[in-house]
Amino acid sequence: MLRTLATLLVFQCLGEVASFALRLPVPGPVLGMLAFLLYLAMVPGAVDALRDGVRDLLGHLSLLFVPAGVGVMLHARRLADEGFAIAVALIASTALSIVVTALVVDRTRRWLARGDNAQSPRPDGGRG
Repeated sequence: MLRTLATLLVFQCLGEVASFALRLPVPGPVLGMLAFLLYLAMVPGAVDALRDGVRDLLGHLSLLFVPAGVGVMLHARRLADEGFAIAVALIASTALSIVVTALVVDRTRRWLARGDNAQSPRPDGGRG
């Protein structure tokens, strides 16, 4: 498990350094996660070497919610003051996400169906 934690922290630090050094608008942990994904995809045996440690970490995943709970308690007054605006923003953004996803899925389905029809044989034996 120590090796797994060290590996994750190394990749997070690499991401932070890359984000800072290159002045990228992407958070360091995101860059670190992408680098970690590339590492897992390119290095044979990396997944197997980290598997047991990852299982142990996943068993304690609930501990990662403690900082979020502390943050909510720390900013409880602000949440009370701006709760309505936050709720409206959350509901509106969720509804917008659902609508955009539905439109993209519908357009993609139509596009794929049109492509299938172009490749399917016609009743007279020719191609479409």
